[in-house]
Amino acid sequence: MRRIHCVLLALLLAVGCGACGNKQEKPKHLLSEQQMVDVLTDAYLIEASLNVKKNSGEPVGSLETAYYDQLFEHYGITDTILEENMRYYTRYPAVLEGIMDSVAVRLENASREP
Repeated sequence: MRRIHCVLLALLLAVGCGACGNKQEKPKHLLSEQQMVDVLTDAYLIEASLNVKKNSGEPVGSLETAYYDQLFEHYGITDTILEENMRYYTRYPAVLEGIMDSVAVRLENASREP
């Protein structure tokens, strides 16, 4: 599951630096912007949960795999599909910025819930 970490890091770098270049073909399984918001929000929540467990000294190796397997099963995608979609959306910085803004709002709202 280290692959998902690389994908998330690449996304953050693309948002921070602004992606440029030629437009890329759409992935065969293109996730809508709303689907990307949903998937990425859940992925960040998984990462936060794993970080809490790691910081408390709990081993998370198999748990990480289980969490991401559930994420992919829930959305009917694979890590490859997510990676292809992230590569696609990094070619459209304004769209990606909107997706990430929506993710940030959701995460902020989730942190306020009791």
